[in-house]
Amino acid sequence: MTQIEQSEVPSGVAALPTGDSRVIERMRELRSRWPSGDGVAVFNAAYLEVVERVGPALGGGGLAGREAAAQLGVRCAERYLSAVETATAGGRPPECWRPLLPYRRHPGVRPLQFALSGLQAHVGHDLVLAVVDTCRTLGCDPPDLEGEFERVGDLLALLEERIHDELMPGPDLLEIADPLAHLVSSWSLERAREAAWSAARVLWRLRGSPSLAEEFRQRTDAGAGLVGRLLLTPCR
Repeated sequence: MTQIEQSEVPSGVAALPTGDSRVIERMRELRSRWPSGDGVAVFNAAYLEVVERVGPALGGGGLAGREAAAQLGVRCAERYLSAVETATAGGRPPECWRPLLPYRRHPGVRPLQFALSGLQAHVGHDLVLAVVDTCRTLGCDPPDLEGEFERVGDLLALLEERIHDELMPGPDLLEIADPLAHLVSSWSLERAREAAWSAARVLWRLRGSPSLAEEFRQRTDAGAGLVGRLLLTPCR
């Protein structure tokens, strides 16, 4: 999987994002760089708050379980940071992140849409590759990481909960026929997580066929980007 290996995140990260980790510091630096209304800043702020609050307690099931969850959690976060920093430097980020980046200041897209589009890209692509990265580093197969995958998924569920609590307009502002209500109800984090787990297992099984694995990765990336683009349909 030549292209996947070239974009692999650094292997020296061995702990969950905590207050003094490189991942958290990079997310804080991005927060200070962008205006609060920026679409990527909306996702970054929600992600940062959840990881700072519950990230250090994510690992469970003994030392091995904590280390594996840490590895998976950090590699997933690194995928997001790499995409954003690549785009900021004028490079070409993964396709799943491309809808959000040019729409980040669109006046017709609401903050909730920005956050959900970012979450879709993160689960639909970043989490898939993070599983493969972690299996390669730890010398294990995806089924060995199923518990850790669920723990990281629990953190992402908290992120979705915060996004809804903080950014969903109240019932007095959101009519049932509002396009935003339709978009939000049409997307499911649970289904996205299930698809990510299946994609990670398939991609791992294809590791002996680099060209086929890369083709599958590209299709996964494009599919995540298509859903993200739909979530950014202007609603006002």
